[in-house]
Amino acid sequence: MKNYIKWLLTTAVFASSFNAKAQLYAPCDNQATTETHWLYSSMQRLQGAGVLFGHHDDTAYGVGWRFDKNRSDVKSVTGSYPALYGWDLARVEHESAKDINGIPFKLQRKLVKQAYRRGGINTFCWHMDNPFNNKTAWDTTHNSVKELLPNGSAHARYVQWLDRAAHYMHTLKGDEGEAIPILFRPFHELTGNWFWWCRNTCTPEEFKALWRFTVDYLRTKKKLHNLLIVYSVADFNTKEDFLSRYPGDEYVDFMGFDNYCTKSIPDYQRNLSKRLALQQEIATEHHKVACLAETGYEQIPLANWWTSVLQPELQKNYKTAYVLTWRNGRTDHYYVPYAGQISADDFKRFFNNQSNIFQNRLTALAVYGKYIVPNKEE
Repeated sequence: MKNYIKWLLTTAVFASSFNAKAQLYAPCDNQATTETHWLYSSMQRLQGAGVLFGHHDDTAYGVGWRFDKNRSDVKSVTGSYPALYGWDLARVEHESAKDINGIPFKLQRKLVKQAYRRGGINTFCWHMDNPFNNKTAWDTTHNSVKELLPNGSAHARYVQWLDRAAHYMHTLKGDEGEAIPILFRPFHELTGNWFWWCRNTCTPEEFKALWRFTVDYLRTKKKLHNLLIVYSVADFNTKEDFLSRYPGDEYVDFMGFDNYCTKSIPDYQRNLSKRLALQQEIATEHHKVACLAETGYEQIPLANWWTSVLQPELQKNYKTAYVLTWRNGRTDHYYVPYAGQISADDFKRFFNNQSNIFQNRLTALAVYGKYIVPNKEE
């Protein structure tokens, strides 16, 4: 009862974050589960109120630690977990015990469930190896996409790999046996030129056909109705660039792009501002939800990067549903600060800005349509 009263009081404080008058659109899967419907509606209602903050592999490892219980670099600095948790399916296609970043899938499953239980949101990308030749996702030596389509030479292997991924995703369940909703982001950065599914390795029609086959197969054959589909490009400068390989509204729920800060901060801000605005126009026209699917500044060498570079661009467009920063993989490869890092104090200021939503604010909003008992620390 004490926890329930606390939830009611907290919900009263944050309920104003929801836009009760928002025009809501259903998931593109007309058989989506109840929790998936709720999540998609909740994320639409939050548009305009703020941006959900996410971090890839957040609770699995960080700078100077790996697989510690109840740990997160985001939490170590701010006191809260992020609102959104990124994961990777890569290596599940080989029935490996570990994903591409060395996380045991058994542990990843546990962390996904913990995030869901505390009211957080899980999103998966998939750096799938090339089914045509078993090389890595970064192999671009062939037009592999056409070989994965029905009647293609590698179609059977591709279907086998989808079966293995579907089997794993079916194990991602809540405490009552319900399927945990997943923001599924296949073939990300598709307008780049570095993955086997990118624009330099296949025609737009071949790519669209593979996307449609993949989504249809997972829905219809494998009965995965807990997936919200994220279409995520790399560089783009026009609507035509963004939509050149778009598979159709019935195959997409979120529209996003990946945009990293490198040497030129002015270029990053200029591109981010232009692309967020352009993407919002496209998302509105297609009745989809916009997001910044990946971003960050490796090693964050600028002490006030969060509030002086990223925040001003996000504030221009509060209809961006979420922003996901990349992983903290090594001491020379990280995208959120750890305790004592040069931008840690500024990250706290970013966290305290009420337009940024972390787990501490998200839990009370019950985005799955029910109050899920917050995680017992395990």
